[in-house]
Amino acid sequence: MIVTLQDIVRNRPPWSTVLVWYLRVMAVLLLGGGIIHWARIIGIEPWRGLWFWQMPLEWQAATVFFGVLDLVAAIGLWLTVSWGAVMWLLRALSQVVMHTALADVFGRRPYEISFYVATILIYFLLLYLTERENRT
Repeated sequence: MIVTLQDIVRNRPPWSTVLVWYLRVMAVLLLGGGIIHWARIIGIEPWRGLWFWQMPLEWQAATVFFGVLDLVAAIGLWLTVSWGAVMWLLRALSQVVMHTALADVFGRRPYEISFYVATILIYFLLLYLTERENRT
C-alpha cells in the first residue's frame, strides 16, 4: 500500500487536535526540564560539576526561575489554557534573551536558541491554521 502526501493531508486530524498534541508534547518536555532544575536545586544532580550552592548567584537565580516556570507552564500547556501558552512563551523568550543579550554571563547556546525559536514558530503556525480552519 503506497501512501501519498495528499492522502496524509486529506486524512489528518483537525488542526485544533494537532495543536493540542503539540502543546502536550511541549508540556512533557517542560515537565522534564522542571524536574531537572529541581534535582539541581535540592542537590541530586550537579550542573557542569557544580552543586547548586557552588553556582554563581546568577545561575542559582536562573535555575530557580526556570524550575518554577517550567512546571507552571507545563501544567498550563497540558490543560491547554491560554495562560499556559503565555507562560511557555515567556519561558522560551527568557531563555533566548539569556543566551543572546546576557551571553557573557550565561554563555552562547545557538542550538538551544534555534530550538526555542523553531518551537515558537511552529506554535504560531499551528495556531494560525487552527484559526483559519475554524473560520471556514
